[in-house]
Amino acid sequence: MRILLVEDDDRIAMPLLEDLRQQKHTVDYAQDGQAGWDYAQAMDYDLILLDLMLPQLDGISLCKRLRSHGCTAYVLMLTARDTTADKVVGLDAGADDYLVKPFDLEELAARIRALSRRTPELRPMVLTHGALQLDPNRQTVCYGGQSIALTPKEFMILEQILRHPSQVFTRAMLIDKLWEFDQISGEETIKTHMTNLRRKLKLAGSPDHLIETVYGVGYRLCAVDES
Repeated sequence: MRILLVEDDDRIAMPLLEDLRQQKHTVDYAQDGQAGWDYAQAMDYDLILLDLMLPQLDGISLCKRLRSHGCTAYVLMLTARDTTADKVVGLDAGADDYLVKPFDLEELAARIRALSRRTPELRPMVLTHGALQLDPNRQTVCYGGQSIALTPKEFMILEQILRHPSQVFTRAMLIDKLWEFDQISGEETIKTHMTNLRRKLKLAGSPDHLIETVYGVGYRLCAVDES
């Protein structure tokens, strides 16, 4: 998932960022409400983790603004306010869920999984394509039962392609989806990751071009041979 974290307390944000990235999410980080708005205008996010008390633009106002401008990302509010009235205000502003600080990282991960299962696009617990299987929750990949060790970016590229098996992905599309704003990356980086990913798949027994190149455009999955 591509996630935007809007949180002004580094003591909370830094462990969160590390944990989310270890789960192979792509995460951008804004430290105030106005910066969160700017990020949300520049990129489509699957999920926004939103602190309630923020400088410049508070979380309730930001959530209302996002919804009024057509933002469809899930919004999970993070706040120290734990009264029913506070939760109602947040949910009425357009939030999808509410988590009270301090919280356990495992609980947050479970909330994110629960939200992701609400959309048909993210519903499959295990993504399959012929003998290829990718489990987003366990962070595992195997082909014909043989486990394949992938780097985080290789895993994210493969997951993105498996979620949209009929789509052709340009290198620019993969960069926009999987690289964070503060990471410098070019199209040659995608080419290198794709080369390594294909090599590892082939070593596990996959066809030479399980992921095929559409010349001049990008990459897509080959159709599975049912014969």
